[in-house]
Amino acid sequence: MRRLVIGGGIAGLALLCALVAWQGWRDVLRAFTHAGWPLLLLVPVRLGTLALDAWAWRILLEPWFPLPAGAGRDTAPGAAPPRPPGLAYLLWVASVREAINRLLPAAGVGGELAGVRLARLRIPDTAGVTASVIVEVLITIAVLYLFCGLGLVLMAHVAAGMGQVWVVGASLLLSLPLPLLAWWLLRGGQAFRRLEALALRLSGDRIVAGLGLDGAALDAAVARLFGRRVLLLRALGWQLLSYFAGSFETWYALRLLGHPVDLPTALAIEALTQAARHAGFMVPAGLGVQEAATVLFGHLAGVGGDVSLSLALVKRMREILIGIPALLSWQWFEAGRWRREHIKGPRCAPPGS
Repeated sequence: MRRLVIGGGIAGLALLCALVAWQGWRDVLRAFTHAGWPLLLLVPVRLGTLALDAWAWRILLEPWFPLPAGAGRDTAPGAAPPRPPGLAYLLWVASVREAINRLLPAAGVGGELAGVRLARLRIPDTAGVTASVIVEVLITIAVLYLFCGLGLVLMAHVAAGMGQVWVVGASLLLSLPLPLLAWWLLRGGQAFRRLEALALRLSGDRIVAGLGLDGAALDAAVARLFGRRVLLLRALGWQLLSYFAGSFETWYALRLLGHPVDLPTALAIEALTQAARHAGFMVPAGLGVQEAATVLFGHLAGVGGDVSLSLALVKRMREILIGIPALLSWQWFEAGRWRREHIKGPRCAPPGS
């Protein structure tokens, strides 16, 4: 797996360099110069999009929100009543999750693991938090298929050539059985219990206990979410709105880069680029894949190659400007927790204890 990720990263970097050489770095630089400083406004726009994703996740966490004092749960005298995680905290966690998945060789799952760890600091139910992330990923896949299907329809109306569009459509249809199978297995209610049993046979009791794996509890938490259909639809709606907001980013960036398009065209480019990005999840940060897809689908929509590549690099710049501070803040946060647990604790202990 590690060699595959490294090989994918090298291939992606080579593809990116080839694209820049093909389109001409001077033309790309000229497009950046034409846009100017307003490109930086894409950072707060992206944070707004992430806030929509964070709110969708918060909806899935609602069944495990800590109860306030006096609501049926014992609370220590004088202790502050527990409170659920707010949007600001979940927005920070969402930015950390995206930064890990997009900037680090985490194969698209490292961000989710970090999200579970950080959310557990506010909601101590490990099974519930993990189930919320699992179901959120499934909802994201469903939203991606809906969004990409709409993008295919729109691209069919604006594309200069249809061959590549039908290839993408066929690829989506051929891959559809995999998420449907995952959804069916999870609805069965015993998927993680069977995984736990398999891990016990392969690794033994100690390793499974160290992982804190409780398949039965996780199956029950996932089933609990599947039983809340209105809640699932609410989360799906907010995630779909987030994808539409991402199309606004594309529309706005193309206007700044000197090649304005209408919103349906921007949505088609964004949707199909997202499909290619998710298909190339094994390439670290989607390096080269995102840029090649943007150039291809921009060309089909009538956008010049230099402008399309500039658009892809603008998105990459926005990922870096948000992702690096998110990763640094996450490391600072974890270091602070480690110091409080391992350094201040012993110093505060009474002598001779």
